[in-house]
Amino acid sequence: DLVTEVVAGDAAAFAHLVRRHAPMAKRMAVFWGAGADSDDVVQEAFVKAYAALPRFRSDGEFRPWLLCIVRNETRNLFRGRTRRAAREEMARSLLDLPISDPENAALSSGRREELLAGIRRLAVPLREVVICRYLMELSESETAVALRIPPGTVKSRLHRALTILRTEVADVVAD
Repeated sequence: DLVTEVVAGDAAAFAHLVRRHAPMAKRMAVFWGAGADSDDVVQEAFVKAYAALPRFRSDGEFRPWLLCIVRNETRNLFRGRTRRAAREEMARSLLDLPISDPENAALSSGRREELLAGIRRLAVPLREVVICRYLMELSESETAVALRIPPGTVKSRLHRALTILRTEVADVVAD
C-alpha cells in the first residue's frame, strides 16, 4: 500500500518506508562489508529505490527488493578495492553488531565468537545465505530475492553451510 501511495506522489509514505526499512538496510550493508560507508550505501539505495518504484512489481515484497539494491550498492562501493580488504571490514563489523536472537544471546561470548569466526570462513555465497537467514532473519523467499538466487539454491547453500559450521564449531567445543 505504501509503495502505491509513493508512486501516487505521497512523500510521507516514502518517509514511512524509509523509517521502517532503514535499520535493516543498514545492518545488511554492514554485513555485506560497507562498514563505515553503510549510511552512504543505504542512502544511495533509497534514492535508487525511489526512482525505480514506478517499475516495482505490485505482487513483490518491498523489503527483499530494497535489500537487493543495498547489496548492489555495497558491491559498487567495493569495485576497485581488493576483496581481502572488504572481507576484513565485514569480519570486524560482524563482531560489533548485537544479535537480537535470545538463543544467540545466551551463547557464551567465546562460543559466539567461534561461531562468527566460522561464518566468516565460509565461502562468500554460503556466508551471504547464512547471514540473510539467521542473522538478518529473512525468510527463504526473501533471501532468494535479496541475493537474486533461486529458492532451491538458498536451501542447498544453507544445508552446506550448516554442515560446515556444525563440524567446525563441534571441533572447537571438543578442544
